[in-house]
Amino acid sequence: MAGGTGEPGTTGESAGGGRDEDAVSRFVERFAAEMTEAGMQRMAARVFAALLADDDASMTSADLGRQLQISPAAVSGAINYLTQVSMVGRERDPGSRRDRYRLHDEIWYATFASRDQVLTRWERTLKDGARSLGEDTPAGARLLETAEFFAFMQTELMGLLDRWRESRRTSG
Repeated sequence: MAGGTGEPGTTGESAGGGRDEDAVSRFVERFAAEMTEAGMQRMAARVFAALLADDDASMTSADLGRQLQISPAAVSGAINYLTQVSMVGRERDPGSRRDRYRLHDEIWYATFASRDQVLTRWERTLKDGARSLGEDTPAGARLLETAEFFAFMQTELMGLLDRWRESRRTSG
């Protein structure tokens, strides 16, 4: 897996770079399980965790299949999901017809920043729903409160992301 090869070692440290491939595999499965418990599709979580743990944050379909011991169809389905939610990008190896899958830079920042658009749409839909149902009805009031919660979350999230960017800029 080191260097984007995706090839697991046998046991202990690998020859190139001192990575314990068994430990890497355990991390991938543990983090994937955490992401699955939080709602991500299981195979997508495993592929994402494998890319996250790869030194290059980049692997081919064959690399992913070998490392995770999954079929090409499973890799394809996971990659389709991860590209759809903008967590992974697809690129071509120079001089090759093979696709390589890469985590986007600042993946967590981009993932949470894109949630801002989702929260805006949800807020708008909830406000429309509250007006349709009547803001003075119990259901309308509940929708309006939910919309206000999303508006609050959006403001806080953007402030948090701005503070993160600033901390990254000043620390390195």
